[in-house]
Amino acid sequence: MLLLPVRHGETEWNVLGREMGHLDSPLTPCGVGQARALGRRLGEMRIDALYSSDLGRAVQTAEILGAACGRAPQADPGLRERHMGEFEGLTRDEVRERYPEHYAAYQRTGVIAVVPGGESTIARSERSARVLTSIAERHPDETVAVVTHGGFLMGFLEWVMGLEPGNGGRFRKQNASFNAFDYVDSKWTLRTWNDVSHLAHLGSMDDMGAERHA
Repeated sequence: MLLLPVRHGETEWNVLGREMGHLDSPLTPCGVGQARALGRRLGEMRIDALYSSDLGRAVQTAEILGAACGRAPQADPGLRERHMGEFEGLTRDEVRERYPEHYAAYQRTGVIAVVPGGESTIARSERSARVLTSIAERHPDETVAVVTHGGFLMGFLEWVMGLEPGNGGRFRKQNASFNAFDYVDSKWTLRTWNDVSHLAHLGSMDDMGAERHA
């Protein structure tokens, strides 16, 4: 089967640099435009099913994609972003100021650190592999689009490529980019990552530097 897991369009908190996690923020006008451009691209393909994280920014993106490809989104909370606990809703500077010890521990041991009230990078990566493999096994020989989040996608990429958790930061994961993975004989392979050619007329947001769990 062919899996097309994509990140939602740009949000207001993406622009402000606020940690979203399981909180939410609406798409910006640019984010809506990104979703529509991605929808036009998916509309040229045969999409057999469409899944989405149940968080609002993903649902908003999925509804735009669904209208373009003729599929109603199926919400799955397993596709949510990493839960960032006490850091959610805050900028990096606010986290550093309010939770200096937790922030220092997170910077030092990010991939194994569990933000108070949240989950670790490793736990999120294991969840991404489990949930996306489950979807793939329900749709043999089909093409399935999935709307999820940047950190979730990065965890899945690392898992498929056999990278140590936390070592995928050198790969961009832009909003509404096109990604494709093949699932054949119970094995995953990467076909396409972060293709933004359909966004050339809009511009798209880069996640440079530290990963934003959005």
